[in-house]
Amino acid sequence: MRRSSFDDILPIMSYKLTVGLEVHAELKTKTKMFCNSANDPFNAEPNVNICPVCMAHPGTLPVINKQAVHHVLRVGTALGSDLADFTEFDRKNYFYPDIPKGYQISQYKYPLVSNGMLNGIAIERVHLEEDTASSSHEGSEGSLVDYNRAGVPLMELVTKPVIHTAEEAGAFARELQLLLRTLGVSNANMEKGEMRVEANISISKTDKLGTKVEVKNLNSFRSVERAIVYEVERMTKILDGGPGEIVQETRGWDEGGQKTFSQRKKESAHDYRYFPDPDLPKLKISEIPEFSNEKLKATMPELPWEKRARLVREYGVKTENAEVFVADKILGRLFEDAVNAIDGDRPSVALIENYITSDFVGLMKSSGSIGGVTGKSLADLVTMIKAGDLSSRGAKDTLAIMYAEGGDPRAIAEKNNLIQKNDVEALKKMVAEIISANPTVVADYKSGKVALLQFFIGQGMKASKGSGNPAMFKTLFEEGLK
Repeated sequence: MRRSSFDDILPIMSYKLTVGLEVHAELKTKTKMFCNSANDPFNAEPNVNICPVCMAHPGTLPVINKQAVHHVLRVGTALGSDLADFTEFDRKNYFYPDIPKGYQISQYKYPLVSNGMLNGIAIERVHLEEDTASSSHEGSEGSLVDYNRAGVPLMELVTKPVIHTAEEAGAFARELQLLLRTLGVSNANMEKGEMRVEANISISKTDKLGTKVEVKNLNSFRSVERAIVYEVERMTKILDGGPGEIVQETRGWDEGGQKTFSQRKKESAHDYRYFPDPDLPKLKISEIPEFSNEKLKATMPELPWEKRARLVREYGVKTENAEVFVADKILGRLFEDAVNAIDGDRPSVALIENYITSDFVGLMKSSGSIGGVTGKSLADLVTMIKAGDLSSRGAKDTLAIMYAEGGDPRAIAEKNNLIQKNDVEALKKMVAEIISANPTVVADYKSGKVALLQFFIGQGMKASKGSGNPAMFKTLFEEGLK
């Protein structure tokens, strides 16, 4: 059964839900984590971005990617975390075709980042490791492995088990994606697998955590939320007397069936036989000048939560629109460019905000770009609207042409006869002709059907081809219909 939200099951739930998230994000670097192969896992040709190091040829030695370490330390700085002074890399041993060495280089006891907070959720740790190869299964013909992704720098963030609703989990993942993009450390596209979320889920009637189940293969925020809701329902049925028992295991998510399915017994840390990698040096972070707290803080851009607060505080932007401008850099930049062009005039700011989040977003849906519109041209358009030179209809038409072709809004409006007519005598003539042509409607209006005034105004706008001033039409029709 499809559920729209976790709230749907609250009335029937008698257990406390606890969730911890593990989020993997591929980092933006030129090369892989421990070798000089290109970091380009989406190359159309399989197995071209590989070398003896990432393919584990005998006698090869890994070298730590400094940029990847820097990326993770910047994430930790943004989260207000504790940055490690000492750190090392470990071997996580398991045998699978996507791991050519027979082990994955990761971090176990000494992660780069500990603690911190994001979106009200406490962070346990953030560490670095290498990604695995990507596998494709061809049914009876077997499986294929593409090692372009093997060895790509992978950041893993683990939250504390403090999430208690599906919505909290989804909101956290969305905020993390936004942070990673803001910092420029990862594209974090979930549909490409650049950001992958795993949810550790348990339910209990006490504060003691229940048996934990890990759900993998969650490739969208909605899947994260729906998988949690599904697991709560499944576990509740078992604990309330259903068949079977809750076992600690790894489960996958079936997007088509909107349900989880068992994959394998959940491993514990000792199953991986972690031990420090003898081929990689220990790192003393304080001895690396570029990794000092001062220099890391100096690289911080305006963070998402800071920008939201500033837009509301400085410009009076609606909370939901501030979210739009933070999430979409293109729209956010256009808004601020336009605001700067009109020198922060509050009524004009409100108009800019409204036109971007309604009409302009509608235009963007076709191409995803801002077209020919600039901050200056949008500011000029709003100035014309405030001056009464453009009606609402005329402004929409002008903006559409600006988007498609670019150019100055006044020149566009004049060329296309969109400048609002404020000539009282010309409008009076139109009003008289419309009243004369509609005697039945006039009689109905005078009999008390005052809502028909909108009909007359509409006829006036039609007669003027959208260029008449609707406010002036309203006044003239009210006078003419007395």
